[in-house]
Amino acid sequence: MKITDKTVVQFHYVLKDESGKELESSHGNDPLAYLHGANNTLVGLEKALTDKEAGDKFSTTLQPEDAYGERQEDMVQRVPVKHLEGLPSKNAKWKAGMIGVVHTEQGQRQVTVIKAGKFMVTVDINPPLAGKVLTFDIEVIDVRAATDEEVQHGHAHGVGGHHH
Repeated sequence: MKITDKTVVQFHYVLKDESGKELESSHGNDPLAYLHGANNTLVGLEKALTDKEAGDKFSTTLQPEDAYGERQEDMVQRVPVKHLEGLPSKNAKWKAGMIGVVHTEQGQRQVTVIKAGKFMVTVDINPPLAGKVLTFDIEVIDVRAATDEEVQHGHAHGVGGHHH
C-alpha cells in the first residue's frame, strides 16, 4: 500500500544536522506513527513520504522552511522559573543551553534557556532545530488505511501514535 492521505504510517528515522552529526534516532524504540495528510509531521517529511511503501528506505534533506522554520530573533521571553518544567532532578538548577517546557495557550512549548536567574528565566521559544538544514534517513515499517476514528480525531492511534 502506498502512503497517501488517510493512511497511518509507521517509520523509523535517524535525524542528522548539516555536518552529518546524528541528533536523534527512533531505532531501539517503537517506530513513529502518524496520520498522513493531517499535518501531524514536518511538511517536508510528509512530502518525502508520499507514495512510499512499507520496506522503502531513503534519505531526505529538508531546508528550514520545510522543517522547523527559520529562526526568529524576536522569540526571546522572560518567564517565571516556576512556569518552566523539565529539570532532570529536584536539586538541579536551570543553566544556559538547557531545554525546558512551558505551557502556553497553544499547548506545551519546548524552549531553550538563555539566562537563568533566581526567579526569572530568559528563554528562546524558537524550536531548537529552527533555522537548520536537516537530513532524515527513513525506513518505512508499515502503511495501513486509517480507521474512521483516526481520521475523525486527526491522528494515528496505537503503537507509536496517540493513546487516549
